[in-house]
Amino acid sequence: MTMQKYVLPVVAAIGVVTVVSVGHAQKQPPPTVQPPNPGVPQIMTLQDHYTRAAYNNDAYAIMSYKVAQYSLGEEYLMLDLGMCMMERTSPSKLKREDITLTLPDNSTLPLPTIAEYRQFEGKVQALQARWKVQKESINYFPPWINGANRLGFFADMGQTAMPWDEVEVSNQRACLGQLYFHVPGGIKYGQHWLNIKFTTGPIRVPFKILTKDEEKLMSKYYSNIKKQIDAAFKKKK
Repeated sequence: MTMQKYVLPVVAAIGVVTVVSVGHAQKQPPPTVQPPNPGVPQIMTLQDHYTRAAYNNDAYAIMSYKVAQYSLGEEYLMLDLGMCMMERTSPSKLKREDITLTLPDNSTLPLPTIAEYRQFEGKVQALQARWKVQKESINYFPPWINGANRLGFFADMGQTAMPWDEVEVSNQRACLGQLYFHVPGGIKYGQHWLNIKFTTGPIRVPFKILTKDEEKLMSKYYSNIKKQIDAAFKKKK
């Protein structure tokens, strides 16, 4: 894995993009960035169209949800996750129950057990195939990170690697892998949160399943959104 230097960027929190209504005007102004409220002390950033990062003084998490964005209505959701601890923070052990998913209706789903995953393993093969061609890079980590370890909560039958119920996140190597959730009733539009309960405290990574119109505006004005973030960061210096 080619590690890229991650410069702690931005203002406290660009997790999703909320588009302000502009009626039926022929020329639409750029959308206004409106950060969601995580309810915990942290900074959130936008790294790519479907890549979000959140961090505090102790831990850092970055996540791509591009496959989930294109899985609307499906009952299985995949997230591509990377984590590490900050430079002066001791390693943190995460158990399966320390990772949950909050849905737009504010209900929360647990990370499935390996036995539960085995029941729908065959149904996520299509997600894994799409991930190979749709994935966005999450290769943005602090400069003290060197290399990566496997985030091993899941492993398919037939793989040499075994699934774990606990992983260690360190300040030396990134922890990378895919997460899966069973979403009864199917994935819906709206604000989601990936909740990670580190030993040092929680981090909540926001992501929004965009409507087609929101997605078009995101694509059209992405550079402008980045400029808004950069400008806000400069004001905070």
